[in-house]
Amino acid sequence: MPAATLDAFLNSYLGRPDELRSAVVATVRQLTQAATKIRNTINQGVLGTAFAGTRGANADGDIQKDLDIFADDIFLDAMRHAPVALYASEELEQPVLLDSQAPLAIAIDPLDGSSNIDTNVSIGTIFSLLPATGAPDVNPTAAFLQPGVNQLGAGFFIYGPQLALVLSLGSGTHVFVLSTRLGTFVQAYESRIIPQRTQEFAINAANYRHWDEAVRLYIDDCLEGTEGPRGKDFNMRWIASLVADCYRILMRGGVFLYPGDKRKGYRQGRLRLVYEANPIAFLVEQAAGAATDTITRILEIEPESLHQRVPMVFGSAREVARITRYHIEPSAIGERAPLFSRRGLFRA
Repeated sequence: MPAATLDAFLNSYLGRPDELRSAVVATVRQLTQAATKIRNTINQGVLGTAFAGTRGANADGDIQKDLDIFADDIFLDAMRHAPVALYASEELEQPVLLDSQAPLAIAIDPLDGSSNIDTNVSIGTIFSLLPATGAPDVNPTAAFLQPGVNQLGAGFFIYGPQLALVLSLGSGTHVFVLSTRLGTFVQAYESRIIPQRTQEFAINAANYRHWDEAVRLYIDDCLEGTEGPRGKDFNMRWIASLVADCYRILMRGGVFLYPGDKRKGYRQGRLRLVYEANPIAFLVEQAAGAATDTITRILEIEPESLHQRVPMVFGSAREVARITRYHIEPSAIGERAPLFSRRGLFRA
């Protein structure tokens, strides 16, 4: 039996059309067209006209690449042809009002992992679809200050060896790959399930000295391997591309940590809640995983600003829960004794 196409999946989701579902389907279709244009530009590499050159800083203080701006322009133009009232982007300080009568708001990171552009590492686009609540023409930011549980759908494109779309519209997390032979996206994986247990973690270990004690203890216990309190060996992975790390976890399990730390500007984490953490958390939860800010469920956090940052842990549900226990009650972890590992719980 041939695999289903994205169009067939969207038609099935549509069922008996209503305004919101019809808008979601039309918007996803526009997003796929834009992502295909981005992929074609990325494939040209340094031979292209919009690649790894740098601009200034974006609204949130991060250095912009030429391809960041190019991608943002492509997606913004695509959304002008979709039933979208508001467009909010990492690259723009304020949301753009497109059509005050349209039912959707989209929050997007047009090019996640752009620091990897010139190293040929997978990068991507992350998006969150929200109902356009309030009065978009009066207070355009308000629609984006909803908790992530209100998302109608979320997803990301990953520009890797294949152009893949990871998508959830609230009923499982599905993976589609662009077939150049068919000229359309084809379902590669239906309803991904992240294993509850894992022996693989992803974190930037270079920041060890800046972490809070709870994160250090967790990583120390993993690194002790079979001789430590976990009683098993762990592998470490770190791609420094959120979409690539998430895709790997969806395929084979694992846990991702980007905690806040003691450096200036990092206490509240570095990932943006509205257009990075929320859509990733939505996808992960729909795949039976979990996502927190180390303690609180990401999807329950009510944003206070469009570009708000947040610490983030996501992946295999049991491992995410364990990391929360390290933060709130490490003594309740049965196999862990404070003196078991080389770092004591009450280290001076």
